[in-house]
Amino acid sequence: MLLHGVFPPITTPFYPDGNIYWKKLEHNVARYSKTPVAGIVVQGSTGEAILMSDQERRDVLKAAREAASPEKVLIAGTGIESAQETLKLCDYAVGLGYDIAMVRTPHYYKGQMNKAENMLAFYRFVADRSPLPVIIYNFPQATGYNMPTEIVVELAEHPNIFGIKESSGDIEKVGLIVESTRHVQRSTFVTETFKALTPRMLKAATAAAGAGGKVIPAEALGGISAVPDGTAPKPSSFGVQMIGGVRARKKEIGFQVLVGAAQKLAPSMEVGAVGAILAFADAAPTAMYEIYTAWKEGDKQLALEKQEKVAGAAQRIAGEMSIPGVKYAMDLNGYYGGPVRLPLLPLNAELKKEVERLMADIKN
Repeated sequence: MLLHGVFPPITTPFYPDGNIYWKKLEHNVARYSKTPVAGIVVQGSTGEAILMSDQERRDVLKAAREAASPEKVLIAGTGIESAQETLKLCDYAVGLGYDIAMVRTPHYYKGQMNKAENMLAFYRFVADRSPLPVIIYNFPQATGYNMPTEIVVELAEHPNIFGIKESSGDIEKVGLIVESTRHVQRSTFVTETFKALTPRMLKAATAAAGAGGKVIPAEALGGISAVPDGTAPKPSSFGVQMIGGVRARKKEIGFQVLVGAAQKLAPSMEVGAVGAILAFADAAPTAMYEIYTAWKEGDKQLALEKQEKVAGAAQRIAGEMSIPGVKYAMDLNGYYGGPVRLPLLPLNAELKKEVERLMADIKN
């Protein structure tokens, strides 16, 4: 499954009393769907998922899924300390139509989690049983656990682990992961114009084409020649194949490394990252997309210029002020940020003025 591009890990809107503001959630998702981002992440760290009940997490996943455009890749944050509970949320997400599960590192029992065998067992247990492909989520600033590169490399060989969101901000580590996983060979089907094509998207396209709407097996997107009726894909010119009425082609993807530091997007791509899940993209998705696109199109100078323009704001707002800062920046750029949930606190007047200054030239 192709995970190239920029993905905003959307926030969860609340009323002042802490209840979820469903209409604003739908508004935000619908607006992100109109931007050039590759997809959206629901119930990640920026979504305050850890402050929600299990039912609230499920309800947010459902509401966001229903509001999202069908061509966007949908990533569900399903990581919970327990492997069994993580799987339950993966099962729920696949039923809604999500494309991939993002599973953060368990971290509460740090003395045990620092043992490689515990972390390997956790991810292998989840990946073996998850109905969705899995990406690892390493966020040491929040969890206090930084997954060693050698564990990432070992897990990269699992056929159902497709990548990692590496949020440590360590560019050297990103490059090392990329280099150390080059031996992992994978391919996937993409659209004729090299955009993501997931089993959910293929199912919908197949149904629209009158081919019965049968589910395309996930393994078919990993390079196995399988299509809805069990026959081989029909070859076409320039590597294009007809799959259930969809014009598709294969693309080599390997193990995909995405980063989480907006202020380091261009340098991360230079060492091999293929995309990013960025809290700052919640407030400025187009600005982050422009950096990514300039780099992909080979204009490194432009990418670095655009990176320089947003680096300070991204570091201060997303990296230091965290969710309260991101939400206020969203309010300034046409999205609904709104309040945070306790124990988080909103920005004071002085910090709000600072965000206003930093965001003055960064529009959506």
